[in-house]
Amino acid sequence: MLKTLHTLLLLCLVGAGNALYKQWIPDNNYENKTNWDKGAVPCGNDRVQFSAQRKVSVFVETTHAVREMRMPVDGEFILNSGAGFYVVAGQEPGCGAGVTTKFKNSESLQWFNPALWQAAATLDDMQRENFLFSVHEESVPCQYDDVVFKARSSFRVDTSSSQPSISVKSVSVLGKTFDSGSEFTQYLSSRSGRLQFHGSSAVTVGNSGCVDPSGCDCGNSVNHQQICASVTCPSLSCKKPLLPVGHCCDVCGAIVTIHYAPGFNLQNYRQRIRHLFLVLPQYKSIQLGMSKVFKSQRLVGIIPFGSSAEIQVVILDEEKGTQAEALAKDIVRDANSHGSNLGITEAEFQTSTGSSSDQSGSSAGMVVGVVFGVLIMITLIVVLVVLIRKGVVQMPSMPSLPSLSSFRNNDTGDLGGPLDHGFDNPMFDKPVMLPAVPSLYGTETNNSISLTPTGVHFVNPVYDENETDFNV
Repeated sequence: MLKTLHTLLLLCLVGAGNALYKQWIPDNNYENKTNWDKGAVPCGNDRVQFSAQRKVSVFVETTHAVREMRMPVDGEFILNSGAGFYVVAGQEPGCGAGVTTKFKNSESLQWFNPALWQAAATLDDMQRENFLFSVHEESVPCQYDDVVFKARSSFRVDTSSSQPSISVKSVSVLGKTFDSGSEFTQYLSSRSGRLQFHGSSAVTVGNSGCVDPSGCDCGNSVNHQQICASVTCPSLSCKKPLLPVGHCCDVCGAIVTIHYAPGFNLQNYRQRIRHLFLVLPQYKSIQLGMSKVFKSQRLVGIIPFGSSAEIQVVILDEEKGTQAEALAKDIVRDANSHGSNLGITEAEFQTSTGSSSDQSGSSAGMVVGVVFGVLIMITLIVVLVVLIRKGVVQMPSMPSLPSLSSFRNNDTGDLGGPLDHGFDNPMFDKPVMLPAVPSLYGTETNNSISLTPTGVHFVNPVYDENETDFNV
């Protein structure tokens, strides 16, 4: 029994350690001056307007005086204890002459905009504003994350995406945490739920969270294009910009790649890097994001043949990557020294300055890849030859070529007329072709060639019309 309880507690700690909290930044609070077009919260001399056709859910924390208020057709005020509105008789001191101020539209705020979320490892870190940097895909809530909407606030978020649903571990709204699918579905169907969540994709809760100590895949790669559509990439001045897995833009900095063994724990290693390096004065401007990613493997750098899991550490700074490079070297040096205790088998880095942890190793790896590819090609050729000789594979028959006799016997050209034989040679053509030259082929009584006691005699009809004999 104790062993079972210990196992359950371990799983809970592992799941909690690898799950992140993602907090929605915007709100529809009446007291937030950024929600008003005049940049200030209305006072007793002001006229307040909410768009009549807009759906809105507004949280009101305290009491406010107004001169006039125009309400939306479909909306709500969520009043904190003691909050409300009242009309001032006459002029409110210190409010000015009074203006007409409008509540801004929040209809276009999208779930998959990474700039609208903050990430923290714990709720305590979130309260202290110890936020984590993440690549764009992981800035948006992942499938094992806890989503937090501020306790004393309301909001309106568009959840539209190419997928029918958005799965997360839990959702907290107005201080209440929903981790049961049925309970959260009931809330979404309420008036507040319909005003706060809208869009084509339904948010679902109840995922068990990440139970792998080495971390889990975020699951937002399917929404990569939609996430990047709301990102504007800055111009860079570094020598060799890098593109981390899951990020929308090239960056100046460094990327550390960690290959791990079964004993590796991502949360423990994240805390180690934080307490060992990020507290140092020279690294105060550093942004560091760490997560498990899957990189595609390619044969000879071209042919894909699967993917492998590894830990990606993205390091950014404000100095064109110089401080990021220094931190990357420190992390790799620490991994090489204590990797056996941390569950790390190998660590390497690359930087936007052009340097890397093992430049010669990459060249050797390319040579090995080329040799490996050549060996595979030779093996395939040998197997094919053996199969052909055994009759398992048959070579296709070649088309038969026309014989020379067919050309010789064909006296008709391609255009349908007789073939041109050129000029007649009376010495070598057939007898029938030169009937006008007598005794040329010995068809008459006077033979053109004869044997005598003195030798062989022949007649040349071309040069000797008098049939002069020539002795040989």
